[in-house]
Amino acid sequence: MKSMESNIWEAGGGSAVQIIPAVDIRDGKCVRLVHGELNRETVYYDDPVAAACRWEAEGAARLHLVDLDGAFDGKMKNAAVIAEIVRTVRIPVQVGGGIRTVETAENLLELGVSRIILGTVAVKEPEIVETLCRRYPGRIIVGIDARDGRVAIQGWVQEAELFAGELAQQMARLGVEEIIYTDIKRDGTLKGPNLQALREMAAATTLKVIASGGVSALDDLRALLALQPLGVSGVIIGQALYTGRIQLRDALDLIKLESLQDKKN
Repeated sequence: MKSMESNIWEAGGGSAVQIIPAVDIRDGKCVRLVHGELNRETVYYDDPVAAACRWEAEGAARLHLVDLDGAFDGKMKNAAVIAEIVRTVRIPVQVGGGIRTVETAENLLELGVSRIILGTVAVKEPEIVETLCRRYPGRIIVGIDARDGRVAIQGWVQEAELFAGELAQQMARLGVEEIIYTDIKRDGTLKGPNLQALREMAAATTLKVIASGGVSALDDLRALLALQPLGVSGVIIGQALYTGRIQLRDALDLIKLESLQDKKN
């Protein structure tokens, strides 16, 4: 099991925005979807463990794993693959997708997962979020996925009667410290992040915000770094890494360079 020192999370030991490669798993394979639509799937690795090892070898300090089958069906189906990744890599992993009970979350934490990501259950059963935050402070992340500002759940196929900022505020009251904010319309599109939506989310809450969706180039990362003072703590990158539009080492070097410049200033 990984040492809890790994929960520091910051790349390079500083306070830089962290680059977090995504490993999305469906039917036991590493895939990427566009807008979260199952009929717009590309398989990049038959073995997700190989993908995880690649990103670790290239310098990632944290991985973002999603059980896509679990996200859509409400029950994790790729737990064995996730367990193998946790056993194989030495860096922290955060896991989401189909985690709808306290028992499922606790089993993953006992397995060695560093942080749990809750999505649908945060809307439907917020008491589960509160229970887990109380038992495992600092290790519970809530994924807030939004389309035109409204929260989407159940693998993004249902729209909740709730705005993203409202959900973030509710989660803060329950003990959540960090959220992942995904703009569904940008996810998998390589069209750049929704910077305005991120600014609005950061303004709506004091929580740390991990940005997700649309990152396609180093310039996108530079734009996200400008939001760090507002509370943006990390960025999840998927499609751009798998297609080669961004090289992970280049992204990490950019973060380190910007961090050094900030310290000099």
